[in-house]
Amino acid sequence: MSTTSYKPQPRELLPEWMIGMTDRIMDFYTKRYLHCDPVILKNPPPPQDGHKYLLYAHIPFCHTLCSYCTFHRFLFKEHVARAYFVNLRKEMDYVKALGYDFHSMYVGGGTTTIIEEELIKTLEHARKLFPSIKEISCETDPQIITTPQFRNLKGLVDRMSIGVQSFNDDLLKLSERYEKFGSGEQIFERLQYAQELFPTCNIDMMFGFRGQTLDMLHEDMEKIWKLNPRQVTTYPLMVTSQTRKSVKNVIAASGNQLADQYRVILDTLGSRYNHLTSWTFGRTHDEGFDEYVVDYDEYLGVGSGAFSFLNDSLYVNTFSLRRYNERIAAGNTGVERRRQFDKHAILQYRLMLGLFSHRLSRKYFREVHGVNLDRTLMKEMLALRVAGAIKDDPNDPDNIIVTDGGKFLGLVMMKAFYSAMDNVRAELRQPLKEEDYS
Repeated sequence: MSTTSYKPQPRELLPEWMIGMTDRIMDFYTKRYLHCDPVILKNPPPPQDGHKYLLYAHIPFCHTLCSYCTFHRFLFKEHVARAYFVNLRKEMDYVKALGYDFHSMYVGGGTTTIIEEELIKTLEHARKLFPSIKEISCETDPQIITTPQFRNLKGLVDRMSIGVQSFNDDLLKLSERYEKFGSGEQIFERLQYAQELFPTCNIDMMFGFRGQTLDMLHEDMEKIWKLNPRQVTTYPLMVTSQTRKSVKNVIAASGNQLADQYRVILDTLGSRYNHLTSWTFGRTHDEGFDEYVVDYDEYLGVGSGAFSFLNDSLYVNTFSLRRYNERIAAGNTGVERRRQFDKHAILQYRLMLGLFSHRLSRKYFREVHGVNLDRTLMKEMLALRVAGAIKDDPNDPDNIIVTDGGKFLGLVMMKAFYSAMDNVRAELRQPLKEEDYS
């Protein structure tokens, strides 16, 4: 692998001790809050008037399982997947009967496009059931985007997110993606084709790999600039309890390299795109975000392993395919776990998302949650000020400006939060037996 010669522009982000302290604080709170209790639940709570909801649908199948991926997924078997799609649509019918409607839909995986005809049926069904849906966001991989069937998603999907991670062949081999999806050059060529099909094409990139020099990252960002997609997401690599032991010590960079790599991203994408969230960049300000939890306080998940956040509770559908099919066939929800949160925990969560999305507003907390942000979360706000993460907007007393250091802090916090959520997934997958996989 090449040695580093690229030097990022000097930027005030965060000292190493503050990054470490943030990780420890996040570890404390996620261990305190992110655990779910078993629950026997026939149906989720009904929708509330005036609330805006997003529909999340999970497709848990892949042809091969990437070593670093910690999402809920199974090796693909066609007959199992087809039966699953049928039950997914039945669960959507069930949700409709409860009175829900949705403004947006997000389809995640797994590989959502693993059987395109079934995905198309599911998306068409969702639009028919929920006429308020204005945008559907979907994920896919670089291999499938040149297949003839992929073009059939045009007009159904408004935002297609393609997992690239890197154009560097050494990193693609390290992450076991080279044999699966081809070389960086081949992936680059396919992406040009995909951009013609959808109003928003999002390219998922990743940093924080071991051996990923600043030169490599800079070259990746320059190739993104040449592609000029409408949206780019730059995730930090997350190694959790679910990451295979064989790669844990060889795939991830040390924590103190992330800040320098983030500076490279700010120097390149940050100067050419609008900074939508700490790791998302877009050509305009009105694009669908990659992290739907930013725009939607409440969302309902369908499918095995799907999460919902409704009112004050997190609900989790069963991770067992067998039990999921049985529950849906019996006319029940897929939910088998629940965690109820107190008001203060929800406010802390929304503060983190406000920092991450660079949309930290006193008006939001006042009008939506009925609290004075500076008084109710006084300790948290003071800590953010001392860290140099936020400052008041002199032109708008309700707006709080998130600094470059705050953007990086938001990234560190969300990385810790999602890693903790992956640990929840690991806990729920651990008791599964062979019969649960079909």
